[in-house]
Amino acid sequence: MSSPANPASNKPATPAKATAPEAAKTSNFLRQIIEADLEKGTYAQRQWAGSPGDAAHHAAGPRDIAKIRTRFPPEPNGYLHIGHAKSICINFGLARDYGGVCHLRFDDTNPEKEDIEYVNSIIDAIKWLGFDWNGNKDAEPYQASDYFGFMYRAAEYLIEAGHAYVDEQTVEQIRINRGDFNKPGVDSPFRQRTPAQNLARLREMRDGQHEDGAMVLRAKIAMDSPNINLRDPAIYRIRRATHHNTGDTWCIYPMYTFAHPIEDALEQITHSLCTLEFEDQRPFYDWLLDRLCETAKLPDGRVAGGLLATPHPRQYEFARLNLTYVITSKRKLAQLVYDHKVSGWDDPRMPTIVGLRRRGYTPESLQLFAERIGVTKSDSWIDYSTLEGCLRETLDGSAPRAMAVLDPIKLSIENWDELMASHESGGHSAAGFLDACSAPVHPHLPELGRRNFKIGKEVWIDRSDYEETPPKGFFRLFPPSTDANGEAVPGSKVRLKYGHVIECLGAIKNEAGHVISIRTKVIPDTKSGTPGSDAVKVRGVITWVAVADGIPAEVRLYDRLFLEAQPDAGGKDFIEGLNPNSLKVIQAIVEPSLANAKADDKFQFERHGYFVADRVDHVQGTKPVFNLAVGLKDSWGK
Repeated sequence: MSSPANPASNKPATPAKATAPEAAKTSNFLRQIIEADLEKGTYAQRQWAGSPGDAAHHAAGPRDIAKIRTRFPPEPNGYLHIGHAKSICINFGLARDYGGVCHLRFDDTNPEKEDIEYVNSIIDAIKWLGFDWNGNKDAEPYQASDYFGFMYRAAEYLIEAGHAYVDEQTVEQIRINRGDFNKPGVDSPFRQRTPAQNLARLREMRDGQHEDGAMVLRAKIAMDSPNINLRDPAIYRIRRATHHNTGDTWCIYPMYTFAHPIEDALEQITHSLCTLEFEDQRPFYDWLLDRLCETAKLPDGRVAGGLLATPHPRQYEFARLNLTYVITSKRKLAQLVYDHKVSGWDDPRMPTIVGLRRRGYTPESLQLFAERIGVTKSDSWIDYSTLEGCLRETLDGSAPRAMAVLDPIKLSIENWDELMASHESGGHSAAGFLDACSAPVHPHLPELGRRNFKIGKEVWIDRSDYEETPPKGFFRLFPPSTDANGEAVPGSKVRLKYGHVIECLGAIKNEAGHVISIRTKVIPDTKSGTPGSDAVKVRGVITWVAVADGIPAEVRLYDRLFLEAQPDAGGKDFIEGLNPNSLKVIQAIVEPSLANAKADDKFQFERHGYFVADRVDHVQGTKPVFNLAVGLKDSWGK
């Protein structure tokens, strides 16, 4: 094959920019492998023709300026999840850190499960995480289906070289004759066909002359191999299905284990990084590429081979992500969606990247998470609080602050109008006097300015900020009482944050005895930021929103989707472990600065946690909807 298998952009491929954080990266075995290869110059003589192709194609190209090439090869049969985010950060991050290029390739060799919806969602997720691919920001992703022609050519070559045969046994016969860990396999009765016979049969398969499942093409390796994956694995099968990219051009399709190493080699990948479940497939990966890189004397006397460039890629495996309180099986995630246990793939409780994004996670938080958990070759469980901690860490330094009342109860300042009139302070409205207050948008970023709001006779506070009989250590609002000696004890004094000090006078209750409003009085000359405001010492500070300018908002309080740390371990029915309280929708009151919030904007609601304006339902100015991203501290199970 002298032309590219998949012509790409005419723009030259350039290594990814090194935009990693300045902090030194933690070493791991993958970094050690890459550094050793760079030191030895293992791939230093590689050539790159600007697009994927065979040995002849790359031989015509210049020396590859990318020091390494990695790849992220998702199958477009579902939405990416947190485990994929780890793999994305590893593959793109290593290419970035070592002056290389990471390829995005869609492994679309299974036409029955793939859809353009998933293709688009994957592209969007990777861009959102902050990466581009294939050498420049305008490059198109690669597609395995663009290599079908070469893969078929490689299949014919393997037959001619005596390394493959067409097997007409039934699926059940193949399974039985394959043996098991204690019993070697049995040769197929079709194993000794001549290359010419096998080639004719393969072409009949290609031309649609046989039914689906009637026969398969198998590699001829060793039916007595202790590695079952080397017992003549199937490499092509008949499958009449319309492919989203190639249409009905093909009625035979390569198996993943055959296609994947060829895709890597055509793209001149140096380090093919995958999770541990593919470790047993590595011997076949190497066997296949060794056969396609070597020359061989064919039965008719011709010398052929060297189809792929050398040195060929090497596969290395790392442990997949196991995150507590999460499932990452695409099938089980789909079940949650289709059984309406969640609202969709982007439900903020889902571990999908679109769900995490809607929940309020940032690209920086997921990259920090991937860096923090590291790369190992042994499986372990990462506690969900580690992921949440990374989000807190990235939002704390950037998220604007705001006050919000999540469980509103009205508080009345009974001497407010009298006091304000005597001071001639603030504006005046139908509701009475209003006093102007302000607060920094971010306490450590003065350049962001200040936010402004009003305080008046009536404000909203959180119901939990008042206790009729306060427990020990409660420093918020409680009413006057009588001590053990019969002495009168005044109600508590607290500061309305950024506002005035008030003293609790008691509460108003309904006929059922439930508190419906709080009575207070303001202490003169205690407004925050004014001379003498700290003369009255208080231990309690509470957040509030004025009745006069507060904005009603829908707030969605999300919790973990599952009650159990390993919801599907040991064959358990994961549906039974769903957390019935994973979503609580409340009607809250938020400060007026949030009227300008746009979808995806993130805030710290003071004292409550970090919230994001929902990217689907939030409409600026008319329908404020905020999702809880993460609390101010880990409180799960406490």
